[in-house]
Amino acid sequence: MRGKVATAEVDVDAAPGRVWQALTDTAEVKEWMAGTTLKTDWQVGSLITWSGQYDGNSYQDKGEVVAYDEPRELSVTHFSPLTGQEDVPENYHTLVYTLKEESGRTQLRLSQDNCADEDEAEKFSENWQQMLDGIKAHIE
Repeated sequence: MRGKVATAEVDVDAAPGRVWQALTDTAEVKEWMAGTTLKTDWQVGSLITWSGQYDGNSYQDKGEVVAYDEPRELSVTHFSPLTGQEDVPENYHTLVYTLKEESGRTQLRLSQDNCADEDEAEKFSENWQQMLDGIKAHIE
């Protein structure tokens, strides 16, 4: 992973397969990700897009599927035009979701690289924690 890394994690009272489904099923993503429309075929190297409304603005983020190891690890690159940055590889970050079964529960961890500094990493960690808490609430 490049640069500063943001992390978040949550324990979900469900098997890894169920958590994986919530992460990858387009209808479920729309439920826990504030109406976001996810499009991809989940093949490594394929395009992935997230689109919807955020703070009254339309958005379409994009990236590429890097790893799809069901139900253990999902990795995608991500770029958001809302950042105002140029759409070049150095402005993408990588999101890695890892799922680990522990006593019938799933530890879900998310790491995001390429944060500019510790403050940005902390802000992303807080945002990702809210998202993971939303996944937990959706599943449980």
